[in-house]
Amino acid sequence: MYLVGFCNLSHTVVIEHRSLPMSDAASPTDSSDRSVTMPVLAKGGEREVDLTRDAPFGWWPAIAIGLVAFIDRVEVNLIAGALPAIQDHFGFSDTVAGAIPTAASIAAALLLLPAGRLADRAPRVATVVVVVLVWSLFSVLSGLATTFAMFFLVRIAIGAAGQLYNPPASSLIADYYPSRSRGKAFGIERAGYYMGLPAGVIIGGAVAEAFDWRAVFFIAAVPGVVIAIAMATVKEPLRGLGDRIDRLKAGGAETSSTAAPHTAATINASIISEAKTLLKVRTLRGVIGAQAMLSLGVAGLFYWLPTFFERVEDIGESAASGLAGGVGGTGIVIGIILGSRMGDKARPGGWRIRVACGFLLIGAIGLSLTVLIPGVPIRAAMVAVACIGFAGAIPNLTAAAADVVPSANRGMGFALLQFLTTLGGAFGPLLVGFMSDTLDSISLAMLCLLPPLFFSIVILARVRSTYDTDARTALATT
Repeated sequence: MYLVGFCNLSHTVVIEHRSLPMSDAASPTDSSDRSVTMPVLAKGGEREVDLTRDAPFGWWPAIAIGLVAFIDRVEVNLIAGALPAIQDHFGFSDTVAGAIPTAASIAAALLLLPAGRLADRAPRVATVVVVVLVWSLFSVLSGLATTFAMFFLVRIAIGAAGQLYNPPASSLIADYYPSRSRGKAFGIERAGYYMGLPAGVIIGGAVAEAFDWRAVFFIAAVPGVVIAIAMATVKEPLRGLGDRIDRLKAGGAETSSTAAPHTAATINASIISEAKTLLKVRTLRGVIGAQAMLSLGVAGLFYWLPTFFERVEDIGESAASGLAGGVGGTGIVIGIILGSRMGDKARPGGWRIRVACGFLLIGAIGLSLTVLIPGVPIRAAMVAVACIGFAGAIPNLTAAAADVVPSANRGMGFALLQFLTTLGGAFGPLLVGFMSDTLDSISLAMLCLLPPLFFSIVILARVRSTYDTDARTALATT
């Protein structure tokens, strides 16, 4: 499939002018009223594309991928809402509880680089559909576990499968949407991802209290199958489609000499050598490092937040899950909307990186106040502030990663991003669980999440000046 898409890029694009004279067609300032007829899908065929639209092919691809991200995080975070009940049933410590998502994330990280290579070679839509169906099966197996060892192994398996959708899905979004709208497109996907966190927590706590912790893991199977069917309706686009639209929008035309610059050596490069080449992009290294630190903080926060409210504020399991999920979800929605809109303003000077830094600072301050200031109302408000900050930063970081990686390597680029952020997130729950047992205080344990969050801001500040240059280089080599 990769070679099919690669060959189709050699088609010459025919520009059809609606009202502009021929001499003005290539001018970036006069290209606001035109369309092009160009190859769009991997299976061939041309269609007219309106270059003036932010989403030339509609928002359904981003929405479908957002639904996939949502059901993934719902399933993974069901355990957080039901954790007290599961601990009571199997009788394990906080350290062991934190080790469950850590082991699952490490297993996922081991598969991410091969998944990135697959995303650059195989049909991406079909890959995502298969992954979602596998989640649904493993979710049912979690509820059927009769021993803790069996439960632990199944959670590792579902964690390993869960992250495999990200490289192909992120590559699809980058191809369907030009740079000017990637912040919003990734915002939709990240909204699904991070809304799944509180939704899983709420559902897990409510179902565990109303029925049984085993019933918690049966509920994600049917929605998973439905979302897999919805994802199957998305068409496989040509690789590099969004970047080609950016060049045409700027007034350029493509021929076979400019549309397919990647060589067989690039295609056949080993996973390690390709990863090393991508990591030479300074902005990508910074984004990966910052997201790894951010992922550690977010994973630790959401995994332990219901337990934190239950222990510190002495409220019930269902109420704690509902509070954590409700205020967290509200903050996520606000943050996604604000962050994606601000990031897509496309100002010079590393604008997306600057926006991400600002939101990260808000999130770190919000988390600090959540732990330090007592009282349910103020803690809930600060959780919302923290989630606004984290959610506002993440779509900008994801879009920045897409901007600085050539289209032919985006599957591997997102695999690298997800690989290291998954490892970072893996240790958040374990860190809090271990420190809680060591210090005998969930509040002090939560404070351990703050240094990585502030460090992520420092990392981004160091690469802000390279973003614009790296983005231009990636567009020129696509």
